[in-house]
Amino acid sequence: MSEPQPIYRFAGFSLDARCGTLRYGSAEIALRPKSFELLSFLVRNAGRVVSKDELLRIVWNDVIVTEDSLTQCISDIRRALGDKEQKLIRTVAKRGYILPGEVLEVQPLAAARHTLELPDMPSLAVLPFQNLSGDSEQEYFADGVVEDIITALARFRPLFVIARNSSFTYKGRPVDVKQVGRELGVRYVVEGSVRRAGDRLRITGQLIDTSTGAHLWADRFDGTLAEVFVLQDEVASSIVGAITPKVEEAEIERAKRKPTESLDAYDYYLRGLAAFDRTITDRSAIDDALRLFMKAIERDREFAAAHARAARCYATRKSNNWMVDRAQEIAEATRLARRAVELGRGDAIALSYGGYVLGYVGGDLDDSAACIDRALILNPNLANAWGSSGWVRACLGEPDKAVEHSALAMRLSPLDPRLFAWQFNTGLAHFCAGRYDEAVIWAGKSLLHHRNYASAMRVAAAGHALAGRPAEAREMIARLCEFDPALRISNLADVLPLFRRMDDRNKYIEALRRAGLPQ
Repeated sequence: MSEPQPIYRFAGFSLDARCGTLRYGSAEIALRPKSFELLSFLVRNAGRVVSKDELLRIVWNDVIVTEDSLTQCISDIRRALGDKEQKLIRTVAKRGYILPGEVLEVQPLAAARHTLELPDMPSLAVLPFQNLSGDSEQEYFADGVVEDIITALARFRPLFVIARNSSFTYKGRPVDVKQVGRELGVRYVVEGSVRRAGDRLRITGQLIDTSTGAHLWADRFDGTLAEVFVLQDEVASSIVGAITPKVEEAEIERAKRKPTESLDAYDYYLRGLAAFDRTITDRSAIDDALRLFMKAIERDREFAAAHARAARCYATRKSNNWMVDRAQEIAEATRLARRAVELGRGDAIALSYGGYVLGYVGGDLDDSAACIDRALILNPNLANAWGSSGWVRACLGEPDKAVEHSALAMRLSPLDPRLFAWQFNTGLAHFCAGRYDEAVIWAGKSLLHHRNYASAMRVAAAGHALAGRPAEAREMIARLCEFDPALRISNLADVLPLFRRMDDRNKYIEALRRAGLPQ
């Protein structure tokens, strides 16, 4: 095993290249991977002027980039260090940059064998992918895939993701995933490989539990060398979309095994997820989920995602016509959703769930779309954000965009517990576009996952009615009324979303009337 890298201390900061962390006191400071590499190089070369050409050659590994990339990284570093006056990182005109202050090197004791304590959240490291091509020129591609995956995963705030600088210390040597888990303090690792045969590329990836060595997920991706960068993006997005639900499932199972008296905010949150995903057509399960999310909030008043998920429980109560005191529950759902997006300005999960509730329960489609769009900017690999966007775009009268966004959600997470909701969104969009056969098909797919999903039953019945299939429409209405005997045309507004185009809403109501929903 290689010698441990020193920890560098300067101006109150400590930089640990092995763990990929920058700290001021006990507080960790976030830096993008390239910015961290650049700062590390400047720290290691403190006291001398480093030219721009040298930085571009060393940090970017001879990959051709413009000086704009270097300038952006320097700006990131100065922002992270609070170096507004440029005293820590100085620009030397026409020469380069210098870190002029004193830097102290500290050798960590037996750092390479140190066992780190696991954080109180799911933790993950992406190891360097093996280049199986027999072509050293493919190394850059394998490394680029890993860097993209790490960057994308780091956008998920509920995940603790090890920086590239630390995971890449394992490059070029055989690893024991259990040892990696101990040394990096992570519960999961992603491994992979890249193979080139002629103009064809194959990339594989797998997710492993470091405590047991069990494989939780594996997949492969094929493409051509000509589309190498497109394939790189697709692989990164697909891996991120696939592994995040798997990590969530594993963490839920882990929380279930904990004794109740030891639960804290995050464990209550995980148990709430387990209850919510158990079934959205079981009222007691939704009540349990809401109770657990509220317990998480009691223990952490600034837990944005817990606020958003609690609000989402009220949306399910509305969809299934389970609200008892509608005014009070709508007000509470809206309060929780607004608090979620206020606390979670940088949390894509809180913004996507909170934004959905603001639109469906609160009736504010503009705020809903703005929150969901913000979530997608923060994390373009978050399947739920694309799914929520599909719903709000359908309600805003943009059915083609709704279909496209729902398809992206399903592509990112094809085995997701929320797949039925994205299928319903697709059906709703097709209905709004006047494509009634497609609406029925997609609503039917949703009902295969959840037989009593009321929203999908309504779209299926309406689609059959306007497609000229009255018998099928009446059959679906009978099934809907068996699940929700109190539903009538007169109270249909209690469960329907707001539609920007009144024609969509009127058409929907008229279709359900034709299908036989009682007045």
